[in-house]
Amino acid sequence: MSRRRSVLSILWFILLAACGDSGLAPVPSDQIRASFPPGGVVDVIEVDTVNHLPLRSAALIAPDGQVTEASYLAVNPSPSATSYLALPTSPYAAIATGVGNLTTGLTPTVSTGSPQQQVTLQAVVSTASLPLPDSVDYRREWRDYRIRLDFGIPPGETETRDVPAPEPPPGG
Repeated sequence: MSRRRSVLSILWFILLAACGDSGLAPVPSDQIRASFPPGGVVDVIEVDTVNHLPLRSAALIAPDGQVTEASYLAVNPSPSATSYLALPTSPYAAIATGVGNLTTGLTPTVSTGSPQQQVTLQAVVSTASLPLPDSVDYRREWRDYRIRLDFGIPPGETETRDVPAPEPPPGG
């Protein structure tokens, strides 16, 4: 569930940033975020990417050259989000405001007449999980580790990017 929240939070951040007063939203630039998931998990690095190409593989490269492939890889081309707007005069406004002609406490269903907006991101959102082969060694030498990401589908356009590994969380 946290992986889905992570991807959705990235998507919402991009969508909100694109809703400025400048007219049409710009195409998002390539983004990569590598971090340890919240909640004290210290033996897995999560990598989230937004790119025009799908993430094909991800690996953690140790200072001695040892390669640890991703244990999880998910690709979501052109993700979308739908939002519904409750009108103040709507009977469903009771849920948000506590007034209206719907008894508070009832769970409404969204009617087909509710205003809605669907936004589609014209990019590929990918997520990977990289297990640490040795968390003690990683904590000691994390600055010398790197993450290698391969994007695209051969024989077409492909791209390889190396990014620094994230600092381990405090403690542990």
